[in-house]
Amino acid sequence: MTASPNTALDWAHIDTVILDMDGTVLDLHFDNIFWMQHLPALFAEHNGLPREQGLCELLMRFQKHQGQLNWYCTDFWSEQVGFDIVPHKHTLKHLIRERADAFAFLAAVKASGRRLILATNAHRSSLELKLAVQAFGDYFDAMVSSHDYGHAKEAQAFWQQLCTQQRIDPARSVFVDDSEAVLDSAAEFGIAACICVSTPDSEKPMRKRLRYSAIDQFAELGEVPALTQGQRMLSATAAYSEHS
Repeated sequence: MTASPNTALDWAHIDTVILDMDGTVLDLHFDNIFWMQHLPALFAEHNGLPREQGLCELLMRFQKHQGQLNWYCTDFWSEQVGFDIVPHKHTLKHLIRERADAFAFLAAVKASGRRLILATNAHRSSLELKLAVQAFGDYFDAMVSSHDYGHAKEAQAFWQQLCTQQRIDPARSVFVDDSEAVLDSAAEFGIAACICVSTPDSEKPMRKRLRYSAIDQFAELGEVPALTQGQRMLSATAAYSEHS
């Protein structure tokens, strides 16, 4: 696929690539099936409820915590439903798969000499499961869960800690995510280029009217050129100063 004019990046000004995991690197279909079908059925069975009632009860709880750290916490939801949900994720692990051309993009970024950071709201238990099924961890220079910082990616505190600890210059970074709420937070903090994924779930239609430049495949961001010697020196020597 050729690069789209509204999404092709000026790679000369990018030395750090920050990527979301679910719905960006990996197909969101696994998570949608687990949270919207599999877990509600287990919850209903555990409590002797009709499946639809189990779904309705969980949806009300989901909405209460959406966008907060608990929303993404397997420990929290295990407490909410009354049983450990992590083993039940393993029963659907065959649905964990690459999204579009993500792995080819990871390889291209790594080969270019740019830093590659995974920034996910997923709990560490979910991250470990997905790394075990799809071996993409070696592409990344760092893999950060929002649970490491105690703040979801929707919070400014997450970006403050990420950029400080990973020595990221937000003005020379691109961030790709499928959540507009998360992209809003990254843009507010000062991440230079924020890109939305239009097709996080391969089994659902492409989303329209997104507020950010959107891609279906990573190839739309354009060919990833190697860092020049000057860019490498800048990247190696630039220290991230406190974001005001």
